[in-house]
Amino acid sequence: MKLRGRGIVITGASQGFGRAVAEACIREGAHVLLCARDANLLEQTRDQLALLASAGQQVIAQSADVRDSEAVHRLFETAASKLPQLDGLVNNAGVYGPLGLLEEAPVAEWWRAIETNLLGVMLGCREILPIFRSQGYGKIVILSGGGATSPLPRISAYASSKAAVVRLAETLAEETRGTGIDVNAIAPGALNTRLLDEILAGGPEKVGAAFFQRALQQKEQGGAPLKCGADLCVFLLSSASDGISGKLISAVWDPWPDLQKNADELNQTDIYTLRRIVPADRGLKWE
Repeated sequence: MKLRGRGIVITGASQGFGRAVAEACIREGAHVLLCARDANLLEQTRDQLALLASAGQQVIAQSADVRDSEAVHRLFETAASKLPQLDGLVNNAGVYGPLGLLEEAPVAEWWRAIETNLLGVMLGCREILPIFRSQGYGKIVILSGGGATSPLPRISAYASSKAAVVRLAETLAEETRGTGIDVNAIAPGALNTRLLDEILAGGPEKVGAAFFQRALQQKEQGGAPLKCGADLCVFLLSSASDGISGKLISAVWDPWPDLQKNADELNQTDIYTLRRIVPADRGLKWE
């Protein structure tokens, strides 16, 4: 029970990866507040996940659009008043946005993706950080992914926003250094969720033939297990990760269960961060 008694807010929690994270947190003893836009689906998810809770364990839900500052404020008012305590936030809500070449993408759709994936994360962090500062402890986990570490042609809004939230996590980690607050981003792997279905529905003419073929292969092979990324979230929300902050951690590729053993060394390096590569980094000696 790695999260026994801890209060966690999870956005985008009605389905897919967010639901998997919520289930993992509940199984580890956390009180959770689930958030998503679809109120009906969210309530169904809450009812199902509540069956996993022990006596006295809170599983509550509140519909909110993470782009709406007033709705996000009300969400955290509920969290502060109804959860026994507030220890963690998982910023999971996200969308792909428009698919296709940048010059063909509707500007309004492109901007809505940035609002959801970046502004939505910022608003949640803005609400919870004062609470964490006042209690001298807290955990923030931000969902990033492959769009942060490599170009994603024809999915530009998603790629741009996911790179941005990694730098936001790094920046907030510096702003909260020494306060007992840890802020990290994670890459959960290539997941078979509704986002993959959007890629397949878009077709090769929208996302490109190579990316479409990889998506088809992922659909057939099953993709990365949701549990792997959910377990990483549990680790980053628990005391086992205290002091690890400002990192982008891959659920699939990085040895995160043992990171605490190397936490001091890790925090003195730029390992698991986004950085500019210079010629010397590749053994080149340019004038």
